[in-house]
Order: sequence, then structure tokens, then C-alpha cells
Amino acid sequence: MEKIAKFQLILSCSIISLGILVSSLIFASRMQRNENITVTGSASKIVQSDSGSLRFEIQTRAINQRAAFNVIKSQTPTVIKYLTSKGIEQKDITISAVNGYYIYKTGPNGYNTNEIAAYNASGSFEVKSKDVQKIKEISTDIQNLVDKGIDLSISSPEYYYSDLASIKIDLLKEATIDARQRAISMLSATGSHVGKVKSMRMGVFQITAPDSTSVSDMGINDTSTIDKKVTAVANVVFKVR
Repeated sequence: MEKIAKFQLILSCSIISLGILVSSLIFASRMQRNENITVTGSASKIVQSDSGSLRFEIQTRAINQRAAFNVIKSQTPTVIKYLTSKGIEQKDITISAVNGYYIYKTGPNGYNTNEIAAYNASGSFEVKSKDVQKIKEISTDIQNLVDKGIDLSISSPEYYYSDLASIKIDLLKEATIDARQRAISMLSATGSHVGKVKSMRMGVFQITAPDSTSVSDMGINDTSTIDKKVTAVANVVFKVR
């Protein structure tokens, strides 16, 4: 009887141990099936702008509106002649309407009076070209118009790349591949493997100068440089197996 009791005890313990082991394996298996890993992948490409634009104003101050407008009118042909001499076609030059405002004299108390002192006027120009080097050259050379008595206010040139749509598609693919490679590297030390993609979210694109490290949650679209670095980000959730 004593031997039977011991046997039953050993059998009971074995069954309990086996049950615990099986339960642990089932639990671990379920946990593994439910485990995910979230990885951010990125890909970049350097592109060269294929168009550019330059905006500037000629401005003047005269004793009245008519005189100011006449100055702008007389200087406009000189500006157009300069631009066409640089290889810009007339159709690529946009001239906006002349804007202006009155300047009033200041009284002894420091406040403006109703007496007109002068009139400020400005005429806006925009030059576009697919030759980005030409835009760059004009932006640095246009100050020569000052020697002709023309007062200028010049904005920085802007450069654009027209095929961003197709670049973005390719970069998203590369960013997703990069995310998978990162996941593989991270899981290799644990003995786990990368499974199927559970979900994927496209991050914002960063279009920056080639050597820039700037990022923004809203994305960056830099137009100040001819060469640009386009960076795509993909946030991917993989199943772990």
C-alpha cells in the first residue's frame, strides 16, 4: 500500500509538472504570436533642381504718386533689357502692378500729420527658368542695376525639383526595406524572427540641403539650394515569430 501511495504521489506530481510545462508552452506560443516590433526605416536621395525663380522689386520715393509711378515705369524697360541680356525670355518675366503708399510728415509731438511728405512705390518682378545656374547667376549679378540708379529689393532665389512624386514612391519602398533590415538586426540577438507586416505608416518627407540634419514633424521643403536631399520615413509594425 505504501508503494502504491508513493507511486500515485509521483504520478500526480508528474502530471502537474507536465500540465504546467504544457501551459507555459501554450502561453509562450500565444505571447509570441501576439508580439510585435515597431521599426522606423528611412531612405534618402540627392537630386538636382530642374527649375528656379527669382523675385525682386524696384522701388522709389517721390513727391507724389504720379511722380513715383513714372519712375517705376521709366526703369522697367532697363530691368527687362538686363534680364533678356542674361538669356531670360520675355514670357518668363512676370511684372506685377505697381504698389505704393503715402508717407506723412511728423508733427512736433512725434505723431503723423495729414500733410503728405512723399509717396513710396514699388514694382514687383518674377523671373523663372529651367536653367537653375542662370537663376543663380542673375541673383548674384542683378545688383549691377543699382549702378544704373535703380533701387532694388531682392529675395533669395528658389529652386524646385519637378519629379518629386516618382522619387517619393521609390524612397518609400526603400525605407520599408530598411525598416525590415533594422528589425532583423534587432531580433537576431533574441533568437526571434521577423514575421509579416502588421501595419505601416508613411512618415513626412524631409527635403533639405544635402548636408542638413534638420527634421520637422510637419516636414521640410527647402527651396534655397540647387541640390537637395529627399528623405522618406516609413514606420512599420512587424509580427515576431
